[in-house]
Amino acid sequence: MTNATIMILPGDGVGPEVTAQALNVLRAVEERFGRTFTIRSRLVGLDAIEAEGTAISDDTFEECAQSDAILFGAVGSLPAGERRSGGPRPEQALFRLRKEFGFFANLRPIRPSESMYGASSLKPEHLKGTDMVFVRELSAGLYYGHMESIPGKPSEIRHTGRDTEAVDTLLYTEAEIERVVRAAFEIAAGRRGKVTSVDKANVLSSSVLWRRVVDRVAREHPAVAYEHMLVDTCAMRLVRTPADFDVVVTENLFGDILTDEASMLTGSIGMLPSASLGVRRTQGGMFGLYEPVHGSAPDIAGRNEANPIGAILSAALLLRHSLGLGKEAGAVEEAVEEVVRAGYRTVDVHESGATVVGTQEMGRRVVDALLQRDGVRA
Repeated sequence: MTNATIMILPGDGVGPEVTAQALNVLRAVEERFGRTFTIRSRLVGLDAIEAEGTAISDDTFEECAQSDAILFGAVGSLPAGERRSGGPRPEQALFRLRKEFGFFANLRPIRPSESMYGASSLKPEHLKGTDMVFVRELSAGLYYGHMESIPGKPSEIRHTGRDTEAVDTLLYTEAEIERVVRAAFEIAAGRRGKVTSVDKANVLSSSVLWRRVVDRVAREHPAVAYEHMLVDTCAMRLVRTPADFDVVVTENLFGDILTDEASMLTGSIGMLPSASLGVRRTQGGMFGLYEPVHGSAPDIAGRNEANPIGAILSAALLLRHSLGLGKEAGAVEEAVEEVVRAGYRTVDVHESGATVVGTQEMGRRVVDALLQRDGVRA
């Protein structure tokens, strides 16, 4: 796809720092492969609240709608004591983008680099052969219990006079489950042909429905093996036999927690990219939102310490899934691999004997590798 429009939403904390490096990589893709990208940038999160009174303005949302893909940095959360009922919160920018654009499937690939086995808390023999993709449902569940359209008690903390109670509403429809499960089976059909569906069906009614839908969709994909697994068992298996997994599909909250756990297989959450996809097609693929899995990390913002690899690999997913540029995406991923093979690490994945570099230098070295310049290897 040529002349693609990419919306950059850097966000808060380390978001602008890592997104800047991902943007440099996209510019290097233009140079190496003769592509042309129209880049736009707008405020979201805390900066948008301060400047525009909302986590994401209608004008910004409209510009996103007119783009082919969105590259997102990170947004911070207000401390609990600073939240006000009905007031804007930074994370509402993500919730609105996910809900209104119908981003229901969040893809999070987990593939530890052999050259970085030493950065993981697991023994190298447990990591060998690990290559999985989480498909996390993204548009329903507990995270959306606060929506006015959700029946029953809204998600809130309230005082009853004699006590204080907290309520969170977990709702899934059959259609919401089916579309993400179907996506998982289709992805597995192009990989090793195995789906692990994660739930808590021994406790939750929503998980009982989830299992029923998985069983039904599975009958349409006889070439794909599948299994049901309770979320606590999955958490244990991820650190015991991670190579057993191929495609893991699960609901919103479980997917959030399990992928943070799985990030330790790669050494750091800073290594993980993600792609949030919906139903709208672009000329090159699917309209999507791409972001590193890590948060805004305000404690290290501005210190040139954040790992930009998750953001850079998110840009690679953008090239592949929204722009249809698989060759270019593979080149970015190989450039990252070349840099880590050469022994360069940010502080979050520092290993004995490695060369520690900052955010900007790590990004520069990936660009150099992508452009096949000299001096990449140690």
